[in-house]
Amino acid sequence: MSLALKDNQTYCYSDYLTWPDNVRYELIDGHAYCMAPAPDLAHQDITGDIYRQVANTLTGKKCRAFIAPLDVRLPQKSEADAHIDTVVQPDVFVVCDPDKLTRRGIRGAPDWVVEVLSPSTAGHDQIKKRQLYERHGVREYWLIHPTDRVLTVYRLDNGEYGKPDVYELVGETAITALPGCVIQWDELVARLPNDYA
Repeated sequence: MSLALKDNQTYCYSDYLTWPDNVRYELIDGHAYCMAPAPDLAHQDITGDIYRQVANTLTGKKCRAFIAPLDVRLPQKSEADAHIDTVVQPDVFVVCDPDKLTRRGIRGAPDWVVEVLSPSTAGHDQIKKRQLYERHGVREYWLIHPTDRVLTVYRLDNGEYGKPDVYELVGETAITALPGCVIQWDELVARLPNDYA
């Protein structure tokens, strides 16, 4: 199952800002995708714990961790914000360039992005967003599969994501794009609901 398109029209950030707050969308190449309903408990446990671990590690450093919902605007070139046609809200992400931080969120690619998969977003995150993040230069893209307890990691090399590395959610995993940052899995995974396995 993939996320539903709003309609067949194309939009930009100025349109996006006029939409009601009670329904969330992401814009990818001008197409509006209705975001899934509120995530389940496992999704929240995973995103919250990853954010906490990374934010704690980055305390006092230039890089900053963020958690959804927060708009990440991805311009094609140097167009004004109003004309940007891609706005996403990654589950967890880190930005190391302070010039990308604005009052309305982030303008430009994060250095590291995490998406936690759910049945309604898995295809969207694994295909459309992977291609998008690769094109915009996200250095490292993590996809977490809560049901299977698996992590898929894409790393940018010469402008492309090559073959991903796949890990079990056990022990720890280093974030290559953020030297010194690791995610500890065992305590987090032990808290996940049993019916999610």
